[in-house]
Amino acid sequence: MIQKIRSFFLLGASLLSGCAATASNNVTLAPTGEVLKICSAENEMPYSNKNGEGFENKLSKLLGQKLNRKIKHVYWKDPRYFVRDFLDKGLCDVVIGVDAGDPRVLTTKPYYRSAYTFISREEDDLDLKNWNSEVLRSVKRIGFIPGTPSEVMIRAIGRYSDMFNYNKELVGFKSRRNQYIKYDTSKLVNDVASGKAEIAVLWGPSIARYVKSASTPLQMTIVPDTSTRADGEKVGQHYSTSMAVRKGDASLLKQLNEFINQQQSEINDVLEEEGIPLLSETKLTLLLNKRTMNEI
Repeated sequence: MIQKIRSFFLLGASLLSGCAATASNNVTLAPTGEVLKICSAENEMPYSNKNGEGFENKLSKLLGQKLNRKIKHVYWKDPRYFVRDFLDKGLCDVVIGVDAGDPRVLTTKPYYRSAYTFISREEDDLDLKNWNSEVLRSVKRIGFIPGTPSEVMIRAIGRYSDMFNYNKELVGFKSRRNQYIKYDTSKLVNDVASGKAEIAVLWGPSIARYVKSASTPLQMTIVPDTSTRADGEKVGQHYSTSMAVRKGDASLLKQLNEFINQQQSEINDVLEEEGIPLLSETKLTLLLNKRTMNEI
């Protein structure tokens, strides 16, 4: 089943779980100054970059402070191979963001849960509720990233063929064979803001900061987790994110789980500052330009 991705074409697995914080602050500390090597993307905003501008950079800093360890970022360029070529080989020890339950690694309990969102201009006041919304069949352009649940649903509603040329414009007309194709989520958001596209359907954490900073007021609408293909099979829209270590590193995994349990409130502060739509089993929290969004 196709799962969520970031800005690249990458398959993963997910499990559901709530992220409950505890009041304790007794994280098991390592010897002062011991280095913790974080697997980080060299240029994959808004998650991380070499300048430390991503929200996962901020979470890495918080992790180092609370575990009493010095953080060293080990940067990768191509997301397809960083587990095999970096984590598994011991070049780095921790991944800050992966799908919960990713079978390639040991994953912590989820530390946030988010969703795919419809992005549109506030002034257009589009009637966007779910993938059955009639407006999705009438607008000229809908932005999405191939290999995601959005592509599956674009096909399901019969709009894939007429979105083909626009989708190719986003990365240029290049052969995809043996290439890593990256889609710039900020460009997709800017296309909606400028009116080049009426709607984009993207993973919330990958576009929250761009929606928040757009010069044209934009609206994020959570896609309900009830989408199905024409054959009736469910297409997930909500996913949980965990931290990860390589298989066999149970001791470090335990420390990370303790960190999440004890620092969930501070983790949420970072995510909410970013504007990421956060989901739990009982409610939806959205902080976006201090505007209250619709709850599911």
